[in-house]
Amino acid sequence: MKILAFGDIHGDSSQAEKLALKAEKENVDLVVICGDFTDFDKSIDNIIGHFKQKNKKVLLIPGNHESFATADFLAEFYNVKNIHGYSVRYDDVGIFGAGGANVGPNIQSESEIFLNLKNAFEKIKYLDKKIMVTHVHPSDSKMEKFSHFVPGSTGVKKAIDMLQPNILLCSHVHEAEGIEEKIGKTRVINVGREGKIIEL
Repeated sequence: MKILAFGDIHGDSSQAEKLALKAEKENVDLVVICGDFTDFDKSIDNIIGHFKQKNKKVLLIPGNHESFATADFLAEFYNVKNIHGYSVRYDDVGIFGAGGANVGPNIQSESEIFLNLKNAFEKIKYLDKKIMVTHVHPSDSKMEKFSHFVPGSTGVKKAIDMLQPNILLCSHVHEAEGIEEKIGKTRVINVGREGKIIEL
């Protein structure tokens, strides 16, 4: 499976178009959006549409810049999947997620973040390959050190420690874009606005 994952484009339609062209060129099987794809619920036009025009499957979660209602609306409108608190299966790969963040207008408590991830994981835990998708990065990570005002999530860190997914895809800290690290058995990737190709 080949995935293009990104986040933090904040309503930039031209960046969405660029990423959709990349998804087409790389012939990815799936596009994963790690939140903050709108600018505080504005600028929703021509974000997801670019990927649908390329006939790409899309999974998304809300960040801290869009409401859960906006994420649900766009998922329904474009017939894509919002995996906030849910999971999906593609062959032997299970993907589960939790949106929002521990700061900002669409705040989630650490316990809510953890429980959403734990509950979503239950349905795909038997699969060989598991990908966790969040907006916020984990606490006690390299990514956390790139910002003095955006704390990592203890809920995400707890989920990594307990659930041990193969990969965590996140964004949130713009300065940490492209950073990869290993936390236990989990490969943690800050995909950023330029996006990252992941092959399984």
